[in-house]
Amino acid sequence: MENWREISEDIVDSLLEDGSATDKLYEVEHHFVCEDFKKLENAALAAFRLGYDVEDPAELELEDGSKIWGFDIVVEVELDADVIMEDVDKLVALAQEHNVEYDGWGTYFQE
Repeated sequence: MENWREISEDIVDSLLEDGSATDKLYEVEHHFVCEDFKKLENAALAAFRLGYDVEDPAELELEDGSKIWGFDIVVEVELDADVIMEDVDKLVALAQEHNVEYDGWGTYFQE
């Protein structure tokens, strides 16, 4: 498992250093992937049952041309690593429980 706290702090710090707004809510997209659609679908349903906004699974093409399934969970939160880590911790555990990969999170710069 990657060090999600360090990664999250780096992302937040980079956005803030670049001048991203501190007084807005951010749409944070948490990414999940798996080669097995059924496992991915079960993880998506479990996340939905926990109250998360789950986007529809989609087939994705990797750089080597192979295919994988993925979906995103979108959460609206302040740009704060501690707040984001609350979801990361829950979602990493959910991914492990369903044998899918938590592939990190991202958001966009806001003026």
